[in-house]
Amino acid sequence: MVDVWLPYGKTDVCVRVQARNLLGSIEPKEQTSCPDAKAEVERALKEPIPVGNRRLSEIALPESKVAIVVNDATRRTPTDVMLLPVLDELNMAGVKDDNVTVIFGTGTHRAVTRDEAVKIVGEEAFNRVKTVSHDCKAQDLVHVGNTHHGNKIYLNRVFAEADVKVLLGDVGFHYYAGYSGGRKSVLPAVAGEETIKHNHALMLHADARTGVLTGNPVHEDMVEAAKLAKADFVLNVVTNSKCEVVKAFAGDLEQAFLEAVKLVDEMYRVTVDRRADIVVVSCGGSPADINLFQAYKALDAALEAVKRGGVVVLVAECPEGHGNQVFYDWMMRFGDLKSVEREIKRNFVLGGHKAYYLLKALSNHKIILVSSLPDYYATNIFKLKTARAVNDALNEAFNIAGKAARVWAIPYGNFTLPEFKAPVEDSSQAVELI
Repeated sequence: MVDVWLPYGKTDVCVRVQARNLLGSIEPKEQTSCPDAKAEVERALKEPIPVGNRRLSEIALPESKVAIVVNDATRRTPTDVMLLPVLDELNMAGVKDDNVTVIFGTGTHRAVTRDEAVKIVGEEAFNRVKTVSHDCKAQDLVHVGNTHHGNKIYLNRVFAEADVKVLLGDVGFHYYAGYSGGRKSVLPAVAGEETIKHNHALMLHADARTGVLTGNPVHEDMVEAAKLAKADFVLNVVTNSKCEVVKAFAGDLEQAFLEAVKLVDEMYRVTVDRRADIVVVSCGGSPADINLFQAYKALDAALEAVKRGGVVVLVAECPEGHGNQVFYDWMMRFGDLKSVEREIKRNFVLGGHKAYYLLKALSNHKIILVSSLPDYYATNIFKLKTARAVNDALNEAFNIAGKAARVWAIPYGNFTLPEFKAPVEDSSQAVELI
C-alpha cells in the first residue's frame, strides 16, 4: 500500500493506493524564487527581449502620456513588485508621474475598490500615479479595427489614446487562451463587453485549449487586438505555486511573452506515457480550492491524464461553495452540453464557460467530488458524484473502473498540465529487416 498526501484546504489528506494499481504522482518541476524579485524585474527591464529591442526608457518621451495596464484583484500577480521599477524607467525618460495612468484590466469583472487598488499596486505607487478601473460597458470606448475572426475591437479610451502603452501581468496556463499574460492585458483586460464576448465564444474551437497557442483562435484574436492597439511594451513574470517570482520577461509584446511561455512549460508541463483508468487530483490546497469555480482548473488538468470513460476523483474543499453565480445559473438553466454551446454562441457571459467545460468533462468521464460542498448542490446542480473522504471516493472509483484499474495522483492540479505522449517503439528490428 502506498500513501499519497494531497493538499486539501489548509491541510492535507492521505489517499492509500495498492502499489500494483498506482502509476505514480504527476507533479510540477517547481523552481525556487529569485533572491530579489524587484532586482529581477529591474534586470528584465534593462535587458528587453529580443536582444537589441528598445528599453521602455528609450521608447517614452518626456511629454508622453503613458497607460499601464495591470491585473485586477482576481489574480495573484505581484504587481506591486513590478510597477515601481516601470515608473523608474519612465522617470528616467523624463516622464512625470502626472502623465502616467494605471488601468486595472478588469475585463468584465467589477471595478477595483480603493483598498484593493492600494494592495495591488502598493501604497507608494498608488500615491504617485492616477489609477482607474476599466469599464467594459463604458460609452466612450474607442474602435481600433477588426480582427480576421470578425471581432470589432473596442478599447478603453484612456488606453487607446495614450502615447505609450505598457502591459503588466503574469504568465501561466489558461483554459481556452492557452496561457495568461502578454496580449491578454489588452483583450479581455481593457476591451469592450461585445469584443470580449466575441473573443470568448471562440473557445468552442477544438484548439482553444490549455497550453495550446498554434491554431488557437482565442489566442490569435487576442494577439491581433493587442497589435491593433499598438501595445508598446510588455513586462510579464512567471511565478511558482507560492506566487513567488521565478523570472521576469520584458520587451516585445509577442517575443517576451513566448519566452515566458517556455518557462511555464518547463516548470508545469509534465509528460506522461500512459493514461490512467482513475486520476485522483487535488487543486493544491487553499486558495486554489476555495470554491468549485476555481477547483475546476484541477479537473481540467486531470482530463489530460485519464482515459476516455475513466474516473476522476477531485479533492477540493470548496469552503466558499460554487464561487460564481453565472456558473451556478447556467448549470441550473441549461444542464446539458448542447444547450450551453448554443448559449455561448448567442450570448456569452463570463462564468458560463465553466458550465460548458464541466458538462463537457461529464459527457466523457465519471467525476467524484470530495469537498465540503453540500450534496444537494454538488449532485443536483453540478451533476457530480460525491464522497466525504478521499479513500471512500477511490473505492467507488474502483467499483466503476474495476479492481485492476491503474491510478495517477496529481497533488497540484491547478498548476500542472499532464501531456500524454505514447512511448516511441524501438525501430532497431525494423531497420535490420530492411
